[in-house]
Amino acid sequence: MKNTEEYQINYTSILILRIATSSIFIVASLSHLFQIEKTVNRIAQAKFGFIGQLLGPPEIAVVASGILMLISGLSLALGYKTRYAAILLIAILIPITITIQVGQLTTLGPLFKNVAILGGLLFFTMNPKFKKQK
Repeated sequence: MKNTEEYQINYTSILILRIATSSIFIVASLSHLFQIEKTVNRIAQAKFGFIGQLLGPPEIAVVASGILMLISGLSLALGYKTRYAAILLIAILIPITITIQVGQLTTLGPLFKNVAILGGLLFFTMNPKFKKQK
């Protein structure tokens, strides 16, 4: 069922949402790429850290996710291929959230931070094209 209502969305708000949502991935990518051992240790200490080893050595997963987060984060921030960037970031966010945040009931804040980020990414997955209103 297609919604026939029209919505007006301020383009500046979309720009702010894109930059705000992508910024955490850009910053996290730098940690993944330049503090590999620290990130691997964090995975090892997590309750579900074994998930980070399912596809091989966690160092490879950390570097690969760092590269993908940097590229997709910049793509989302710049508004280039936003849907694809958001989908890729969702694919990265879910296993990170399960591995690191789930099972840490004493700190629910980071878990729900990731849920909120997921909401922003879903917005761009479901609404990929925004143009400045003239």
